[in-house]
Amino acid sequence: MEVILIADVQKTYALVLGAVLVLLGLVGFVNHPVLGLFGVNVLQNIVHLAGGAAIIWFGYKAGAAKSTNMWLGIAGVLLAVLWFIPGTGGDLGLLSQLFGINAAISYLHLGVGIVSLAVAYGVKEGAVTA
Repeated sequence: MEVILIADVQKTYALVLGAVLVLLGLVGFVNHPVLGLFGVNVLQNIVHLAGGAAIIWFGYKAGAAKSTNMWLGIAGVLLAVLWFIPGTGGDLGLLSQLFGINAAISYLHLGVGIVSLAVAYGVKEGAVTA
């Protein structure tokens, strides 16, 4: 009988997402747009590096992974929603001008936000035997 610690799902998700953000921050410095699709600039790369490092740090702290995933989800959904508000989103909006955010990355933020909230609220803490 194998015991799976569900709390590890929260931690693993936070650590993987933090590492991906750090990687995206680094790739963004040499590849514009990332994967030929996602608009970035230097400021957004710095935000990804700092955010990814913070997520990794909080992900390692005992009991902080769930709240980290929750706040990551809120931030992702909020950024996606802001994209659709005139003046803040769109190709001429504040997000595009400051951070180089385009529609593709806004949809990515929405997806990551929804999945992060699902992990934060959908994964129950405790142990399960398999």
